[in-house]
Amino acid sequence: MKITGKIMKFGDNVDTDVILPGKYLVLTDPNELAKHALEGLDPAFTEKAKKGVILVGGKNFGCGSSREQAPLALKHAGVKCVLADSFARIFFRNAINIGLPVIEHEGISAKLEDKDELMIDFKTGMIQNLSKDKSFQVPKLPTFILEILEDGGLIENLRRRRDKK
Repeated sequence: MKITGKIMKFGDNVDTDVILPGKYLVLTDPNELAKHALEGLDPAFTEKAKKGVILVGGKNFGCGSSREQAPLALKHAGVKCVLADSFARIFFRNAINIGLPVIEHEGISAKLEDKDELMIDFKTGMIQNLSKDKSFQVPKLPTFILEILEDGGLIENLRRRRDKK
C-alpha cells in the first residue's frame, strides 16, 4: 500500500476542536463535515486538500475530545495520511477505524517542509521526499492495521473477514 501527495504542515497540539469545530457535530454526511475541516487554522484548507494531501503535525496531534468525526472530516476532505511526532491515542485509533492512515514517528515534523511531495510505502515504512530526493525509514504499520486500512476501515474489514468464513 503506497500513497503520494504534497504536505500541508501544522504544529503541535492540533486538537479535535480545531480539526472539526463542535458546532458541526450535528452534521451526519461525511462530505458536509469535510467542508469544515481545519477551517479555524486555514480557511482555504478544503480547497487545498481536495486533490489529496498528506498532513504533517507536531506533538499530540488530535488531542482533545474523542470525536470520530475529526478524522472522518479529514479523510473526506482529501487527506491521504497524517504523519506526526505523536498522536492522542484515541485520535490514532479513530483514524485507523475509519481507514485514514496515520504514522507516528518522533521528529518527523522537523524533517519535512510544507509543500514537499512524499511517497509513503506503508508496508515497508519507507518515506521518500520526492521534492528533496531524500528518504528515511519509519516503523512499518503492523499487518492487522494494514488490512484495516486496505479494506477502508474497521467495519469493512470485519465484514470482509466475516464473509470469508
